[in-house]
Amino acid sequence: MTVSARSELASPAGASSGDRAYTPRRAARVLLVDAAGRVLLFEGFDPARPEHRYWFTPGGGLDPLESPAAGAARELAEETGLRLDPAELGEPVWSDATEFSFDGVWYRQEQDFFLFRVDSWLVDTTGFNDIERRSIADHNWWRPDELVASGDRFYPPELPALLTRLGLSTTAGQDEASC
Repeated sequence: MTVSARSELASPAGASSGDRAYTPRRAARVLLVDAAGRVLLFEGFDPARPEHRYWFTPGGGLDPLESPAAGAARELAEETGLRLDPAELGEPVWSDATEFSFDGVWYRQEQDFFLFRVDSWLVDTTGFNDIERRSIADHNWWRPDELVASGDRFYPPELPALLTRLGLSTTAGQDEASC
């Protein structure tokens, strides 16, 4: 079942969509979950606002005529080194629309999220493109409760609740260290 939501990503207080022009964008993201029930997130920042740090899932913009599953698989390979057939992702588990600024450009992005489980995975970021190399500082595997307790900013804001709805335990693997 696909759940939909709308989130406001990194928009300043008081801004309304009537104030600015948005660049439309389609994206696909992956909730990559390990056997301990942790989700892989990248720590990034907006180059135009380096102090604005946040955690986010692997994924990104779709190429023209690219299906969401194909884009999600491509992005996963580029950002983590994990290569899989798009059919292995199945159907999206969640979709939303968000508005955000990045590097001085405002976007209105419709995105689909896919869930993929691995026993474990050693993340390989050698496939990062230039902007990813310049705006991604780290990665970590997070349990939903750890993410909430961290006090860090993460996107989408509904992520812990979404992971819980998808059956991820908030206590799985508590004795294991993060990668």
